Order: sequence, then C-alpha cells, then structure tokens
Amino acid sequence: MNGIDLTVFFLYMAGITIFGGSFFRKNKSSEAFTLGNSDIPGWVVTMSIFATFVSSISYLALPGIAFQSNWNAFVFSLSLPIAAFFAIKFFVPLYRRVNSPSAYTYMEQRFGPWARVYVSLCYLLTQLMRIGTILYLLALALNAIIGWDIATIIIVTGVVVTAYSMLGGLQGVVWTDAIQGIILIAGAVVCAVYILFAMPEGPEQLFAIAAENDKFSLGSFGLELSEPTFWVVLVYGIFINLQNYGIDQNYVQRYMASRSDRAAKRSAFYGGMLYIPVSALFLFIGTALFAYYGSAAAELPAELQDINRSDRVFPYFIVNQLPTGVTGLLIASIFAAGMSTVSTSFNSSATVFLTDYYNKFLKREASDREAMRVLYLSSVVISVLGIAIGIAMINVKSALDAWWKLASIFSGGMLGLFLLGAFSPRRNVVGAVIGVIAGLLVILWLSLSNVFLGEDAIGNQFHTYLTIVFGTTAIFLVGFLISLLGKKNDEA
Repeated sequence: MNGIDLTVFFLYMAGITIFGGSFFRKNKSSEAFTLGNSDIPGWVVTMSIFATFVSSISYLALPGIAFQSNWNAFVFSLSLPIAAFFAIKFFVPLYRRVNSPSAYTYMEQRFGPWARVYVSLCYLLTQLMRIGTILYLLALALNAIIGWDIATIIIVTGVVVTAYSMLGGLQGVVWTDAIQGIILIAGAVVCAVYILFAMPEGPEQLFAIAAENDKFSLGSFGLELSEPTFWVVLVYGIFINLQNYGIDQNYVQRYMASRSDRAAKRSAFYGGMLYIPVSALFLFIGTALFAYYGSAAAELPAELQDINRSDRVFPYFIVNQLPTGVTGLLIASIFAAGMSTVSTSFNSSATVFLTDYYNKFLKREASDREAMRVLYLSSVVISVLGIAIGIAMINVKSALDAWWKLASIFSGGMLGLFLLGAFSPRRNVVGAVIGVIAGLLVILWLSLSNVFLGEDAIGNQFHTYLTIVFGTTAIFLVGFLISLLGKKNDEA
C-alpha cells in the first residue's frame, strides 16, 4: 500500500476523531452525554440508526459469507420491514412516553427491579460480544494493509474510538455516525462498480459465473430446523430485529434523542429500510469477488482459498487490486462502518451502567459531575473488556456466524420479557419470573446439550439461530399463560 492510500486512511482516522471530539464543549452534562439534549436533527438520527445496523460485521463478513456460499444472509435483511412496523406502531411511542435515558426503566415499571437488572445485563453481555467482533474484523482489514499484529490493531482502534465517544458524548457519536454512514455507502458503491467492469469478459461474465454456481440463492426453502434455511434465517431475523428496535439501548437512545415523536418514527423506519439495499450491496461484492477470482482476472493466494478464511478475501482485494487512492477510501469506509457501531455501543453501555446500576443501587441523587465521572469510567471499563474479547476472537471460522450465534446466546431471550410486559393483560411478577427461568433453561439446553450429551442430543436437531427464537417464545408463552391462570384464580 503506497503513501497516497496511507495518507487517505490516516487523514480519515484523524479527521473523524477530531470531529467527534469537537462536541466536547456541548457535552458538559449527563443529559448531553446520554441524550444529546434531545435536539438532534432527524436526518442525523436516521443515518445513525442505519450506521448502527451496519458495522464491519456487515462490511467484511457479509462479502465473506457470500464469497463462501450464497445470499442466504440477505434473508435477515428481509425481516426488517416487519420489525420497523412494530417500531413505529408500538416501540417508539412507548419509550417516548416512559421518557427515560434507559430502555430498561420500562421493565422495572412492569415487573420490578429484578427485570430491569436481568434485561440490562443481557444487553451489556451482547454489546461486549458485538464490540469484540467488530474490533476483530477491523483489525483483519488493517492487518492486510500494513501487516501490523492483529491484537495491536484491536487495542489501538479501541482506544481511538473510546477517546472520541467519551469526549463527544451522544452528539459526537450520532454526528460521526452520519458522516461514516455516507462514507461507507460511497466506498461500497465504488468497489462494486470497479469489480463489475474489471471482469475480463465484461459485467455479463460476473452474473454468468455467479448463476452457474448458484451464488444468488437465498438458501433452501425446506422445513429443516437444523440448517440455516430461508425460513430459519427469516424467523431469526424477525426476532433479532424486534429485539433491536424494541429493547436495544442503542436504538432507544436515538428515539429519545429525536426532537419529536414524528421525527423518531421517521428515523426508526428509514434508518432500518436503508440497510436492506446496502446489505444487498455487500453481498453482491462477495459474489462479485467469487466471480472475479474464478474468472482468473487475478490470482487468490492459496492461504485465502481456504473456505474458513473468506472474511479476509475482501481486504486482500482492496489492497492488491484497487487503484491508488481508492484503496485508502475503501479501508476508511470499512473503519467508518466499524467505528460507528463501536462508539454507539460504548455510549449506550455507559448510559445503561449509570441509569440502571449506579443511580438505581448506589447513589440515586448523584450530582451531574459525579454522573459524568461514572460515564467516563464505565466507558473505559467497557472498552477494555471489548478489546479483550476482540483479541480472543482471532482465528474464528466465520465472524458473522460467530456473532449471530453469540448474539442468540447472550441476548438471553430478553425480547420475550419485553413482549410479555407490553402485551400481557396483567402485571404478574411470578409469571414473568417463571417465564424467564423457562426461557433460560431452553437457551442453555439448546446451547450446551451437545457438550454434555454429544452429537445425538435433541438440542442438536435445531440450528443455533433458533436459540433466541425458542428462548423468547418460552418466556412469553409461559409468562402469558401463568398470567391468565392468575387472573382466573383472582376472579374465582
């Protein structure tokens, strides 16, 4: 990689850090740090929600999985309209009415403090896994450019993002998200167009090779539950995206940061819808890379032909095939995708710690200065843990598969408790507790049965993506039925 590309990349890194940190003067209170004083323009919130969806998980892992197999992962995106509808109809009005920086205040209102702790803890665990996965994928890209040690890159990137997210608070995070969202879309478009016209026999050859190898397939439409069929991924996507929109602090903070209910609804809808074509673009890049190297337009090193290293193909292409200057832009766009999501996770996790733990259990009437110290300290702790997880993820088979599986496990079926609170006719705490226990048992059974019972365990008959589906369903159904029985007993 030459000096021009390095200059483009490092100018981006310096510029985005300075820009995010420039909001420090507006970030003097805990309300500004967590909610941006609820005065952020609608288009900025929209792009921030979109950038939260898109991360290096999308930018590197989606091309990697399309290169390795097909477009089965796109089915996840097709579930977004369903989740967006529920966001506009139920979630945004609910949280704007509760009017709390934390998404989990509502859980306490419905079922008591234990519910708030349970759901917020599940959220924090999920965010730590997300941060680690993203930092790892960012390190893959930079490792391909200049050969730095992956662990070193993870540490440096984590420190940089921590710095500007702490200095700028939520305003710094969402404004840098908006800029980064534009950069990452531009970078992906440039890359896709370049590959199309770099094919030896023209763009038609790309589609011919892809069709011949069934690369545009959305997966099997069979009813098997042990494979990632179209239906399994669709159901998984519905549950994960309902969880994103309905109980994820990252999104709820943006609802609250919007200037009005109408603005919040519009941002939630358009931010999610924008992800659908962009995720298709990422998958197309992976398919295009398969055709590009399959056509002998360029040679792929033997070590990258291993199916388990497909996440590294796109970074290799960026460094070795793209023109000077464009390489720097693409690497910058990859970092834009990852940094936007990581900074969001830092800010939202710190907000959860302050609101749901410190103010709740340690010092309810903390001064604003003390609250800011807690926000800064918790941001640092979360950063250190996320960096450690990123280092631990080195050499995983597929970062996307690893993330989806871990998200299912650590989310703990918390969506089920939220749905129970939203749609149950009664505030039955006993039913909610029993439902959560049932859901956790289901999750543990599906996740660990193969460890203790071997390959013939019943839990192995279901794909890992279904863990969150069954866990959520168990919490909701058990809690709902006990609530109904409790109502009948009251009437008797």
